[in-house]
Amino acid sequence: MADSTAQVVGYWDKNETQTYIVTQEKYHVKDSDTTSRVLFKYTVDITIVDSTANSYTIDWHYRDTEVQSEDPFTQKLSLLNDGVHVLIRTDELGVFEEVINWEEVRDFTIVGLNVLEEEIAGVPDMENFLKQFEEMYSTKEAIELLALKEIQQFYSFHGAAYKYGEPYYEELQVPNMYGGDPFDAEMVVWLDELNPDDNNFILRLEQRVNPEQLLHAVYGFLTRVAEAMGVEPPEIDEIESVSNYTWLSAIIHESGWILYSIATIEAEADGHIAVEERIIELQ
Repeated sequence: MADSTAQVVGYWDKNETQTYIVTQEKYHVKDSDTTSRVLFKYTVDITIVDSTANSYTIDWHYRDTEVQSEDPFTQKLSLLNDGVHVLIRTDELGVFEEVINWEEVRDFTIVGLNVLEEEIAGVPDMENFLKQFEEMYSTKEAIELLALKEIQQFYSFHGAAYKYGEPYYEELQVPNMYGGDPFDAEMVVWLDELNPDDNNFILRLEQRVNPEQLLHAVYGFLTRVAEAMGVEPPEIDEIESVSNYTWLSAIIHESGWILYSIATIEAEADGHIAVEERIIELQ
C-alpha cells in the first residue's frame, strides 16, 4: 500500500492460522412478502499448510455450524459440510487456483446426502432437489465454482493492484445456475478507501449478468418445470423482468488477510427475487 495504490498480495507464513465466522442469509421476496428465510453461520480455521516460491497450500476447516430455519430438511442439508477440511492451492500472490482434495470433499458430502435420501425416500420433489445438490459436488469444477462460494469470495481481489479513482472494468463468464453454458457478465472493481494508519484498505465490486442470456435460461428452466408438472409452459414474452446482480465489499489488511467481506447476490425472475448475503469476518 503506497500513495494512492493498494495491492492485494498474500504475505502469509507457513503454519499461520486465522479464524473467521461466516454468516449466510437466504430469503425470497414475492409481492413485497419475504419468505423462506434461512440463516446459518459457521467457523472456518484457515491455515497455511505450505508455502513455496510460487504457491500456497491452504486448509479451510469448517466447524460449529448453526442453522436457523423452520424447515428441518434445510437444517440437515446445511449441516452436511460441518467438520470437512478443504485443501486449496493459490499462486504466490494469493490468487485461487484449485481445490486439491475435491474428491475427499465430494465423498464427505455424498455420505451425508445418502443419509438424507433414505429419510425422504418417496418424496419426488425432495429427491430431485437432492439430485441437483449432489451435482454441485459431482466434479472438481462444480465444487470450485458452485459449492464453495465463500472461498471464491475470500480471494476475489487477490493478485491485482488497484489505484484510487481508477475503476477497473472487465467482461467475464460466470456459472449458469440454471444449467447450460456460462453467462456473460460485466464487472467493475474500485478502490474505495485507503487507511494507511490502520494498514488496510476497502475494495468494492459490482457484477451484472447479461440480461438476454439470463432471460432465455429462465425461460428454459420454467419450460422444463411446466413439462414435469404436466402444465402449459409460459411464453417467453410473458416472463417479467429478469436480472442478476452481485455486490462485494472487503476490508483487506496489507498482509493479504481479509478483515471483513460482505457479498450480496440478488436474482430476479418473473416477479420473484432471491437474495443471498454472505459475511466473512475475522475473529
